[in-house]
Amino acid sequence: MAELLSDERIDEALGHLSQWRRAGDAIERDAELASFPQAIQVVNRVAEIAESANHHPDIDIRWRTLTFRLTTHSEGGITERDVSLASEIDGVIEAL
Repeated sequence: MAELLSDERIDEALGHLSQWRRAGDAIERDAELASFPQAIQVVNRVAEIAESANHHPDIDIRWRTLTFRLTTHSEGGITERDVSLASEIDGVIEAL
């Protein structure tokens, strides 16, 4: 079971995740890729990571723009699992 993060810890985490923003009980980020196939490549890699971690983001696909939304539903808010997955998503995007 993951513990909800304090507002201070969320702010600290977002200080290291510059593309992410708080959206209520979640954190979100948009990413615009060079092409639709490249966007799907990112989604597929993130899906592998998420499945391995058993922690799944909401992903909105709009042509080559992706929106990732992370929250720990079982806890009703943001946990370290979300922060960790956000960092991994950043790594996938930056690797392209």
